[in-house]
Amino acid sequence: MKRQLIACSLATLLGTALAQAAEKPATTHPVTPPALASTVTAEQFSRVLSGAWRSPENRARDQYRHPQQTLQFFGFRPNQTLIEITPGNGWYSELLAPLLKDEGHYIAAVQTPASGDYYRKAADSLKQKFAADPARYGKAQIIEYNPQAPVFGKPASADTVLTFRNVHNWVMADDAPAMFKAFYAVLKPGGTLGVVDHRAKEGASLEAIKQSGYLPTAYVVKLATDAGFTLADESEINANPADTKDYPQGVWTLPPSLRLGEQDRARYLAIGESDRMTLRFIKPVQIAH
Repeated sequence: MKRQLIACSLATLLGTALAQAAEKPATTHPVTPPALASTVTAEQFSRVLSGAWRSPENRARDQYRHPQQTLQFFGFRPNQTLIEITPGNGWYSELLAPLLKDEGHYIAAVQTPASGDYYRKAADSLKQKFAADPARYGKAQIIEYNPQAPVFGKPASADTVLTFRNVHNWVMADDAPAMFKAFYAVLKPGGTLGVVDHRAKEGASLEAIKQSGYLPTAYVVKLATDAGFTLADESEINANPADTKDYPQGVWTLPPSLRLGEQDRARYLAIGESDRMTLRFIKPVQIAH
C-alpha cells in the first residue's frame, strides 16, 4: 500500500512537471543564416548598364560606383521586394527598377517634403523620372518617410534594404539610430541590409570628422548591430586608396560635387570619388528551442 502511494505521488509530480513544461513558452535565440548569392546574370546587368535611358553622366560614374559588383555582393535577386532608402535623383533606380519590374518590387523611400527643399526637389525629380518612362518604372513605387520617426512598410515585408551614401547625412542630423531600427523592422528575418558610405581614416573619431561626410566603419557597424543586425561581410569593391580624406570642403570637395569649382579641379578629378565602405548586414532568424 505504501509503495502504491509513493508511485501515485511520483506520477502526480511527474504529471504536474510535464503540464508546467507544456505551459512554459518556448525560448528563442537568433541565428544568422548565410547570405544568398545574387541570381542576376551578366547579360541582365549588361543590358541595364548600357540602357539608353541612362545619361552619359551616370554611366561615367560606373567606374567609381561599381554597380554590378556591389549588387552582386549584396546578393541582389530580381524577385525580391527591395527598398532603396533616399535614392536622390535615381542613379541606382535606373538599374534596380528595370531589373525588378518583372518578378520583384522596387520601392524608393524618399524623405517627406517637410525635410527641406533639397529632399523635396529630389523627390519631385524622381517622380518625374518614373512618370516619363513607364516601360522601366511603371511598377516602381515611391513612399515617403519622416527621418525622426521612420516607417518603411509593414513589419517583415522586405527582402532587402539598400542605401548608398546616406548614413553620414543621418548621423549629422542625429537620425541614424532611428533609421537603422526602422530598417530592421521592415526586413524579413534573414533579410539583407546593404550600406555604402564614405569611409573615414582608420582611428578617426566620429566627433572630429562628423561634418566632413566621412564616417568610421566601426561606428556604422555599431549603428546596425545596436539595431539588431549581424555584420555578414564587408567588401573593398568601392575602395579608393587615392582618397586622402583631408579636404577643405570634406568629401564634397571630390567629384561628383566638386564644391571648390575650378580650384584644384584637375587634382580632385584625378583622385576620383571617395573611398567607401561596403557592408552587408543580415537580420537574424529567431529559432525556437
